[in-house]
Amino acid sequence: MRLTIVGCAGSFPGPDSASSCYLLEHDGFRLLLDLGSGALGPLQRHVDLRDIDAVALSHLHADHCFDLTGFFVVSKYHPDGQMPEIPIYAPDGAGPFLASSYGRTEGLQLGDQFDFHDWTDGKSVDIGPFTVTPTLVDHPVTAYAFRVEAGGKVVAYSGDTAPIDALVDVAAGADLFLCEASFVESNENPPNLHLTGAEAGEYAARAGVGRLLVTHIPSWTDAAEVESDLLTTYAGPYDIVRAGDVYDL
Repeated sequence: MRLTIVGCAGSFPGPDSASSCYLLEHDGFRLLLDLGSGALGPLQRHVDLRDIDAVALSHLHADHCFDLTGFFVVSKYHPDGQMPEIPIYAPDGAGPFLASSYGRTEGLQLGDQFDFHDWTDGKSVDIGPFTVTPTLVDHPVTAYAFRVEAGGKVVAYSGDTAPIDALVDVAAGADLFLCEASFVESNENPPNLHLTGAEAGEYAARAGVGRLLVTHIPSWTDAAEVESDLLTTYAGPYDIVRAGDVYDL
């Protein structure tokens, strides 16, 4: 399994990275975890857009899903011909929500090109060679963390979440744990929204992960402070990810 960090900026695209988008590849199948604002451009550095086989959306905030509208344009109007219908796994209501963001209320809809499937908390889904298990987490909208298994390897992804013990089960023994850390401990942070580096580290330590990959740091947040917070709770292997990083398992 190969993981490519396409975009890792938190909340909105930053000067050095698009919003959340992670490419997983195994046995020739290409699955996107999220396709946030600004990600469609750099995604083309890593893969032909016509070779994307499926998309898994953690939640319906712009920085995790809005570039699906641009992907619709590519899949529908590419000069080499319309792409086959693409499966999109997402929280309930994603089809109408993204159709409205595209701006078409009559005639052609995203559902004419994409095949939307709703997540069910805790119910595993086979997507090509990947088995994806979604788990509800704590965020202002319906949001899921993912445990992705293929070829005997496991990649866990927190999505966006406030502190929640369910992350320990999601990430238990994972080879890679891609975990958000949008906040720093020195601030008065709002509840039910995001993690700090210290909280991400705590869950990684409790889950016994092989490597922690810290992501979703907004450009207005000091990544060095996030890392300093992380080191108060976690002593294992880790990276503060950057757009373009690749991990082979």
